[in-house]
Amino acid sequence: MSLWVDKYRPRSLDQLSFHPSITQNLKALASTGDFPHLLVYGPTGSGKKTRIYATLHELFGPSVEKLKIDVKTFTTSSNRKLEFNVLSSPYHLEITPSDMGNNDRVVIQDLLKDVASTEQVDFTNGAGNGSGGHGGPTRHRFKVVIINEADSLSRDAQAALRRTMEKYSSNIRLIMISNTTSNIIPPIKSRTLLVRIPAPSSAEVASVLAHISKKESVKFTDSNTEPFFEAVANNCECNLRKSLLCFETIAMQTAQINVSNDSTSIIKLDWEVIIENLAKSIAGNRTVANLAKARVVFYELLSHCIPPRVILKKLLFCLISEVKPSMATELVSIAATFDERLSLGQKSIFHLEGFTAKVMVALEK
Repeated sequence: MSLWVDKYRPRSLDQLSFHPSITQNLKALASTGDFPHLLVYGPTGSGKKTRIYATLHELFGPSVEKLKIDVKTFTTSSNRKLEFNVLSSPYHLEITPSDMGNNDRVVIQDLLKDVASTEQVDFTNGAGNGSGGHGGPTRHRFKVVIINEADSLSRDAQAALRRTMEKYSSNIRLIMISNTTSNIIPPIKSRTLLVRIPAPSSAEVASVLAHISKKESVKFTDSNTEPFFEAVANNCECNLRKSLLCFETIAMQTAQINVSNDSTSIIKLDWEVIIENLAKSIAGNRTVANLAKARVVFYELLSHCIPPRVILKKLLFCLISEVKPSMATELVSIAATFDERLSLGQKSIFHLEGFTAKVMVALEK
């Protein structure tokens, strides 16, 4: 039994339910049988990866869904061996080099060079592949490499990526996924087609939730469910993935959803509640002892795999709601400084604790 977010994930471009103009542009790119390197960016839960896989389905057909996981071994300059998981199909690879920290350059150089230096041969002559039936002898003569969290790559890895794009552009196509383009170096942005995927509106998220509720025969106390679905969407900040998970959780908790109860649509994650309480503690008690307690909280959050940048962002917004409006600009400036340090350093706990100490000092002024 799969989660609804996976069960109802669109498999083709025709099944996508919002941003029709972007869908048409991607369909036009796929119909040519060739496309440039792509940099797909947008907020979390906007459907970036879903659209990418739908585009690959349009280009290569259902074979892109035959996935397997390979474990690759890389050796660093210090003779340290690293194991790295690669999700692949006959036509594409999906990697997350940022998982290797500052060794992401090794993955970029070795893995992409190995894939790109091998020319792809199409024996099908374009027949029977892809949903459009287009193509010729060169239709599949490149392999697609999807790079997750491209904005978390180190500068060295991005420089290596740029050289790979230039040298092996005939054999591979790169599709980079990121939440923002601010951390991507200009040479990469100039060599890719930028595709922005905006977050869906609350009405669009509500429409998706209503469709799934009919498919799953979810019962409600009232026939007017639109305000409930929009409340779920707004509570989840129009993050479609989070909205689907939230709605499924509510549906599993009760046999019949009470639409008239305003609190029914609100589900707060444990780590979000912890950060909210931490923000209140920092704003109200600016002492060394409280800073030590904050360090324990940060360790706990990091040990549960909450990304440090997510912690920093959530803590900033919670602090802004707890302090005077005049302090908001200074807090954002402090957060921007430590956000950059998170991308440059290795020990994220140091920078999170440094941000907390700096905020305490700023609030004492």
